[in-house]
Amino acid sequence: QVQLVESGGGLVQPGGSLRLSCSASGATLDAYAIAWFRQAPGKEREPVQCITTTNEKFDYADSVKGRFTISRDNAKNSAYLQMNSLKLEDTAVYYCASVSYMCSEYEMFWAAWGQGTQVTVSS
Repeated sequence: QVQLVESGGGLVQPGGSLRLSCSASGATLDAYAIAWFRQAPGKEREPVQCITTTNEKFDYADSVKGRFTISRDNAKNSAYLQMNSLKLEDTAVYYCASVSYMCSEYEMFWAAWGQGTQVTVSS
């Protein structure tokens, strides 16, 4: 069973950038699709982006298109979410998730989750 740990969150000003990391243990990530989800205060968790085992990428949140980029480095057993031009509304807990199949926007599809990392965008 793969275990996931997110890191890289923090406090950033509007317009700034952060790079979130999702490190895996217990399995090699090259056999897994990886997704990033986020949950803003008072809102339901929503899918952000997903990357397949063949590096095909899917955008689920229109609000982050052109600003966020998902990637993976199988040699490091890690995935990433590069977030640029951050906005106040990007404030949320960000989670990575994995499944040994294909991408999906539905939470119930994903088998393993990290504990989340807080991203706060504030001036």
